[in-house]
Order: sequence, then structure tokens, then C-alpha cells
Amino acid sequence: MTTDPEVRLQRVEDRQELGELALLYFHIMDERDLSSLSRIFTDDAHLGSGDGVFDVTGRDAIAEVYAGRFDALGPTFHYSHGLITGFDDSRPDTATGLLTGHAELVRNGVVMLVALRYRDTYRRTSAGWRIADREMSYFYYCPADRYVEVMGTADRNLAYGDARPADWPSILHGGDLDWLAAVTSMDRPGG
Repeated sequence: MTTDPEVRLQRVEDRQELGELALLYFHIMDERDLSSLSRIFTDDAHLGSGDGVFDVTGRDAIAEVYAGRFDALGPTFHYSHGLITGFDDSRPDTATGLLTGHAELVRNGVVMLVALRYRDTYRRTSAGWRIADREMSYFYYCPADRYVEVMGTADRNLAYGDARPADWPSILHGGDLDWLAAVTSMDRPGG
């Protein structure tokens, strides 16, 4: 971790801006404001998902994915539990992030609860920080009235009508945690 006061102040400002970007994403999604995607994604951004449902590149393709999702959704409310950010001194205009959150929503007429995680790469642009790569994943995605029943199972993703494995905790199904060590060690004392 750098000791240069100017770099450290810039990192504080960057973290603040990235935290606001995370919240702006949730507001834009809840309002279905696809015209504002340029405020959160780079032109060449990639959107993927742990369950393999999404894998698109480019802001226009991302807009199409979200438009399709919005067709199945009623009201949504996303809220953040926090963002961990990491920086690399050799790449000052790139950052990584791990954002956790929840959503309450209506999908195909069913009230559902969702626990979300976003593994991100951010890029500083002339307009500010933007998401350059995002992988969405789910701890659970289930009907609200089945939450207690679903939480005790490995197949907690019920978003698509069938029971699918939850994306995390990856340790429960042999996942590699090197990505977590990389995110949490960047720009940290001893990292």
C-alpha cells in the first residue's frame, strides 16, 4: 500500500465514487432507466453470471439483457450491504470490487427474495468510474413464502422455475477461493 498522501487521498475519493456507482446501479435497475446505462457501464463492458445465464459484451447487449429481464419483473428494490474495493498501483485507472446486496422483487407474478453478489472490474473514464466487467451471482433467489424451506438446500436458485445450485458459498461445492484472496489483498496493508 502506498504511503504517498496524494495517492491515498485519491483512493479515498475513488472509493467514495465507486460506492456511489454501486448505489446508482441499484437505482437505475429499480427504475428500469436503460437510457442511463452509460452512467454505470463502459461502452465495452462485459456482463456475466455465475449460473451461466448471462454472458454478453457491450453496453447495447447489456441493455437488451436487462430489457428482457424487465419483461419478467414487476417492482424491484435492490439494496447494498457494502462494497470492497481494491487497487493496483501499476493500474491507477482500474479497480476491482466485490458488492453484496439483496433484492425484493416480483418475478412472473411471484414475490421473491434474492441475495446477490457482484464481482466487478471498474475503469476510470473521462466521465468517471464505470463498470467494465460484472459477474452476478446468487446465494438464493426464491419465492418469499419458500425462504425457510429453500435456505437449507444447495439448490437455492429458483429464478427460472426449476431448482438450480446456488453460486455461493463456493466452498460448499469445491469452488476455488483464489479470486477472493486476490480481491481482499489488493491495496491493503500486507497485501
